[in-house]
Formats: sequence, C-alpha cells, structure tokens
Amino acid sequence: MGSPELVAMMLADARLPTGGHTQSAGLEPAVRAGLGADGNKLAEVEQYARDRLRTVTRVEAGTAVVARQLTEELAALEHAWAARVPSQALREVSRRQGRAYLRLAGRVWPQVLHHLQADAEVPRPIVVGVVAAVNGLSAAQTARLVAYDDAQTVVAASLKLLPVDPLDAACWLAAVHPDIEDLVADVAGLTRAADVPAYGAPLIDVFAQNHSIERMRLFHA
Repeated sequence: MGSPELVAMMLADARLPTGGHTQSAGLEPAVRAGLGADGNKLAEVEQYARDRLRTVTRVEAGTAVVARQLTEELAALEHAWAARVPSQALREVSRRQGRAYLRLAGRVWPQVLHHLQADAEVPRPIVVGVVAAVNGLSAAQTARLVAYDDAQTVVAASLKLLPVDPLDAACWLAAVHPDIEDLVADVAGLTRAADVPAYGAPLIDVFAQNHSIERMRLFHA
C-alpha cells in the first residue's frame, strides 16, 4: 500500500497511461453544438464543468465511493451505475477507460486483481474505487479525485478546442473548487449501490451519442 495522498495525486495525473488525453468529458461535442460561441463566451466552459459536477460526475463519484467499500457486490453496483448512465456511448467509453485503469492497476497495485478480473471492461469509477480501497484512500479522497479529474479534463480540453488563455483555464478550475467540495460532502457517506445519485444531464447524453458517430473528432469522447 502506498501513501493515499500520493496515490490520489498519481491517479489525478493526466500523464498516466490510461488514455486521459483522449477524453474531453463531453466538451468537444458541446463546443460543436455552440458552447463557447467560437471564443465569444468562454466563461461557458467553467459553467459546463460546474454543471457536470452537479449531475453526471456525482453519479461517477458516488459509484467510486461505494466500490471503495468492497462490501457491495461489484456486479450489482455496475448494474446500478449503468441504470444511471442512459447513453450507450458513455457507458462504452467508461468501460474502455476502466480497462485501461485496470491494466495499469494490475501492474502497479496487483491487489486490485483480487477483486476485479484482469482485462475486464469494468466502468472506470468502479476500478477507481477498488484502487482507492487497496491503497487506503478515504471516501472523501476518492470522491474528490473523481470530481477533480472530471473538471480538469474539461478545462484541459478547452485549451485545444477554443482560443483559451491557460491562465483563464486555471482560474476556471480554481473557481469550481467549492463545487467539488459540495460533491464530496454529498457522496462521501454512501455505502450502497441503491444510494448512488441518479442525477442526469440529457444534453450531455445527446452530445455523446452524436459524437460517437462523428468521422472527424479530436477527442474520443
């Protein structure tokens, strides 16, 4: 077991070989649909990150927190997660990312394979939750990791999709820190799959489905 703080920092590092650079947290299709108005309304990026933290990211963080308990049957937890993610495209993306995380975990934290089958396509939040469990991360650390990673993914993608000043992007990320802490407070106490929030963002689902069949795209999702 490593230092929980350092493990959390490692998992939040986009340089890990988990394919994070291929993700925009749905920002690319949202920009295609008009978010940011070609650089005229860049503050919408911050609001988009905040909206995700209030909805779909709560589902992800709650799932990871419950998975961390290692008391809930993980297959049942996956069913509960899937019921809260209506977009088939988003479910597939999460499972591909989960496989990448599981491949990494199998080498770095092999204890994870006591709970999950190697090379399985398990949703990313479940793999993150199990990694958190074997490394001693608290529920709050686990939720904070998922929330920060989501917001950072949005902000990092904006630098490639819109004419964004990196200093502005850093300000946006700092501005959503209270929203991240609200999310942590909301989900850190969860222990059962049935308690995972069921917040939705229908436009994000629609954008994801449309993006999955785009022939030219910068990010996978």
